[in-house]
Amino acid sequence: MTTIRLFRRAATPALLVFLAAACGTSKDIIGSTGGTVTFSNTPCTPASTISLAVNTATRVDCSAIGSTITLAGAGANYLIIPQFATDQVGLSLVPYSLATGKLAAAAAAAGSDRARLHGSGMTAMMALDGSRRPMRPPFAQMAADRWLRARGRRFAASGAMHSAYMRSLATSAAAGPKPVPPAGSLSNFKVLANFSSGTFATVTAKLVYVGNNVLLYIDTLAPANGFTPSQLQLFGGRFDSTLYDIDTTTFGSPSDIDNNQRFIMLMSPTVNGDTPTSTCQTEGFVAGFFNEEDFNPVASDPNSNGGEIFYSIVPDTNAVFSCSHGVGGVSESVQPTFMHELQHLINFSQHVVVNGINPLDSWLDEGLSIVAEEQGSLYWEAQCPFPQASCRTTDPSALFPDSSQGFIQNLFFDSYAYAVVPDTSSLTDHDDSEGGFSWRGGAWLFSRYLGDQFGTSIFKKIVKGPSSALSNVALESGQPFPTLFQNFGIALYTDSFPGLPRNTAPSANRFVTRNMHTLWARLFVTSGPSAEVPAAMPIVPFEVSNDTTSIVMQPGTMSFWRLDTPTSDTTVTIRFSSPGGVTFPANLVAQVAIYRLPAGQ
Repeated sequence: MTTIRLFRRAATPALLVFLAAACGTSKDIIGSTGGTVTFSNTPCTPASTISLAVNTATRVDCSAIGSTITLAGAGANYLIIPQFATDQVGLSLVPYSLATGKLAAAAAAAGSDRARLHGSGMTAMMALDGSRRPMRPPFAQMAADRWLRARGRRFAASGAMHSAYMRSLATSAAAGPKPVPPAGSLSNFKVLANFSSGTFATVTAKLVYVGNNVLLYIDTLAPANGFTPSQLQLFGGRFDSTLYDIDTTTFGSPSDIDNNQRFIMLMSPTVNGDTPTSTCQTEGFVAGFFNEEDFNPVASDPNSNGGEIFYSIVPDTNAVFSCSHGVGGVSESVQPTFMHELQHLINFSQHVVVNGINPLDSWLDEGLSIVAEEQGSLYWEAQCPFPQASCRTTDPSALFPDSSQGFIQNLFFDSYAYAVVPDTSSLTDHDDSEGGFSWRGGAWLFSRYLGDQFGTSIFKKIVKGPSSALSNVALESGQPFPTLFQNFGIALYTDSFPGLPRNTAPSANRFVTRNMHTLWARLFVTSGPSAEVPAAMPIVPFEVSNDTTSIVMQPGTMSFWRLDTPTSDTTVTIRFSSPGGVTFPANLVAQVAIYRLPAGQ
């Protein structure tokens, strides 16, 4: 078996040494290396020797129980994934060690590789932490979403939205639905004009498209050289009959607090102006959003429009209000943003407005919204399956048709960024108050895994389920979260094996909708090699050796290792522990996912 060198893991040891040096506590974190390692027998659960058939997996519980695991040897090769399957600790660097007293010949160089990485410095860490990408980053959109979601949680805490909704149900039952306004009619709306100050502008908008699901309004101050009337009908029809239907079929319907049986889409140059021109090239722009304040009772909140509304930019080719946006650019950017924001709106309205509970934990809410974007791509992929070149006019060899590019272009980069640093990019302890791309990639991957394993119907269940993400997915999947986290982690690596059939790994350890390894390899071809995309396969395991040097993971993360057992040893014992062999506290939910690899992998 060829030794796998550790080129990608510079981030974690470098970060550890940097922080340890800054705090003056490196002696408490960095352990010793080399020599014969002797472990006390403090077994995790199960305590007996674990013997796995090839391409089978198990989970070992080391949460306040023990630290040692004994595996059948005799040349067996294992994928070893230590994990902290928790959301109860908060972001922190947790030192750990994974080592064995039995050193396989193939892993003899592992200790020196890890020691060398301790001196690699912060430059490598910053290049791999998922905070950069080879395209213009959507920092402005992300910042707006963070601000809005945090603000929405504050509004939700009062309980006024649910109370108003319950009162409106009685009124609407007696009065019936509101009549649909005629095309060409005017209405006034309050629109957020500044995300920093929270100021609003009053705009007058014309109803230009009346659909079965969507009412499309255009601000009367929108530049005249935007959509033509025929383009507006096609544009409105796309949202009304395709995008809205995809989102609501996948996630369920939003509330209907204004009792109009429609969803409002308002396009206004006020939204364009939310992004200063000077920041467009460096931070991107806000293409659209939904505002939780619209669920507040209008009688008590003058800035609430009292309805389910999505706000977006308008075409502005002469850059009158902010950056220049042509009709085509608006169409490409607003469609995926609509699907992303509509999922957030449906999720918030079902949890807070309809059911009167807290919003869903934001990391899972964000993962579902990225799935919503992907659903748009899946729709167009089905219309033009690969390799049908007629739908790929920009690049006939592209995996995705031109029509799906706006929905999918950022998704795989973010998932790659997560796979590069799964030990420092927390899945369960990140939220919309933080920036970065890698955790969003992880949130999408986990959400995609849930949909692949349990069917897309699970998304509707999650939208109506408990506010706690871990409790929610356990309830709706019927599996404890540690088990889900175990199999998800394994699937990241075993989704496909070079030279072997796709179904080599059990179904629980594979994705269905996507072959992630193929897509990451394609990303490497198109965007690598670079600091952001250094290799075709972003997950490169450590070698388990007798090196007890401590490195770190965040809560809600995992790290990838492999153990190649000597043919001469019938069993091999490894230790997963805090520095010095100390057992982890229970709230970390320390566990090890183990998969026996097929020969040659």
